[in-house]
Amino acid sequence: MSILTQLETRSGVQCELCKASDSLSVYAVPPNTLESLDTTLLVCATCRNQIEHPDQLDANHWRCLNDSMWSQEPPVQVMAWRLLHRLIAEGWPKDLLDMLYLDDETLAWAQATGDHLSDDDKVIHRDSNGVVLSAGDTVTLIKDLTVKGANFTAKRGTAVRGISLVADNAEHIEGRVNGQQIVILTQFVKKS
Repeated sequence: MSILTQLETRSGVQCELCKASDSLSVYAVPPNTLESLDTTLLVCATCRNQIEHPDQLDANHWRCLNDSMWSQEPPVQVMAWRLLHRLIAEGWPKDLLDMLYLDDETLAWAQATGDHLSDDDKVIHRDSNGVVLSAGDTVTLIKDLTVKGANFTAKRGTAVRGISLVADNAEHIEGRVNGQQIVILTQFVKKS
């Protein structure tokens, strides 16, 4: 049975956010990219467009979250939580968020994209030249670095591919050098 068929069965062939019944499609809730029943929801074209283009949010459309936030399905709960946070300046979403309860695992999933953070609170990783780094980028070391505990020196000019960002520290990234996963200070790298 396909994911679409399973989602149609779960939702009664309605958008799981606004209950519309036309132009329905499968939406994988980020950061998940694999489509499974536990990581996707069925959404209409209107909801999908506004989710993917936050600058086009219509606050009145999202009053439907008053009902859909009570869904027992984690992907629906996650999207309701994220959308309420995007709309928090409207006032009424704050009241709904105060009532919404998510278990620890679902809340961690909801917070994973950082949508709920203000621009001042977001951790932004920058290289030695001030260029913003993203997960998966390739960086080059600009200085020889002694790797503590691994007994080797990462040489200047070494390319570190597929970096990952340390979520709570803007000055740290992780990458693989000489087969070892190490933490690197952003001040010693430049984006390639």
